[in-house]
Amino acid sequence: MPNSMITPSTINVPSKQTVVSKSSYGAKWIPMLLPLILTVLLLAEHTLLPNKQPFFQKPYFTWIIALVSILFIVVGFLGNYFPKLQSKFVTKAPLLAAFTGFLIVWDVVTLKLALLPLPYFPSPGMVMAALINEWETLGISALYSLRLLFIGYGLGALLGLPTGVLMGWYPRFHYWVNPVLKMIGPIPATAWIPIAMVAFPNSFSASIFLLVLACWFPITVMTWSGIANVNKAYYEVARSLGASEFYLITRVALPAAMPSIFVGLFMSMGVAFVTLIVGEMLGVKAGLGWFITWAQGWAEFSKVYAALIVMSILFSSIITVLFKVRDKVLVWQKGLIKW
Repeated sequence: MPNSMITPSTINVPSKQTVVSKSSYGAKWIPMLLPLILTVLLLAEHTLLPNKQPFFQKPYFTWIIALVSILFIVVGFLGNYFPKLQSKFVTKAPLLAAFTGFLIVWDVVTLKLALLPLPYFPSPGMVMAALINEWETLGISALYSLRLLFIGYGLGALLGLPTGVLMGWYPRFHYWVNPVLKMIGPIPATAWIPIAMVAFPNSFSASIFLLVLACWFPITVMTWSGIANVNKAYYEVARSLGASEFYLITRVALPAAMPSIFVGLFMSMGVAFVTLIVGEMLGVKAGLGWFITWAQGWAEFSKVYAALIVMSILFSSIITVLFKVRDKVLVWQKGLIKW
């Protein structure tokens, strides 16, 4: 055939659009397959390589890896029919792959090669077994921790918010309270433990006092700062329309100070987590801090790691809820700070 007769249609040359489409198809599937490949690799490494650390637990870890592998396959299949699901999975795929790679390294250096000593560094299989075997005790401990946290944090917020508002609104109140704030506030709440253990009738009320003290300071300071920095022109406009002092505080000052108040609430939540665990480790008879101390006493560090995982999930969920509340209240700043 002469060269003049050769056309793309006769030799079936793929068009540019087809090449781009195949390229994007491959680019889409590679990140989706990576978590599945690494999970299968983890399963093979965990089941086929010989153990150098003793492992007498049921194979929960193996079952969960297999279950996750099946889940990845199902999500990949459903992604063909649900583009949003596929998009979310592709976004999270690198993180899932990195976490799976971390599990492989953890399992190899502990269970398979015994490079890290027992009982301080158990394998992920032992931690998973502790999570499943101790789920009831961990659940009850988490509920006790939440009860203590909410009571202490709530009372701290109830005390800190009005104190901050009054300090920001009334100069005379600020004059008398500010020295107390400067003296007591910077002292870490945990430094009051010896006094609290003597002054209060039991460890529970002493822990509540420590949590209130830990939350009161940052909430008061940030609320006071927010109220004091509200643009004075807002008050002038409201006064010219006949607004009362109560209206100025509740409808002008507080809404304008909300971003600063939420900063104080976030700061106090972080301090409350620390104080809660320290308080439970020292004297409270239940809670995640107590569970960690109890497991450490029996040298069962797999249970310590299990409690840390529960703690991470619990506290991260609380912060997420607080961010959701912030997005509802501060609609104009929604999505500005993501958690």
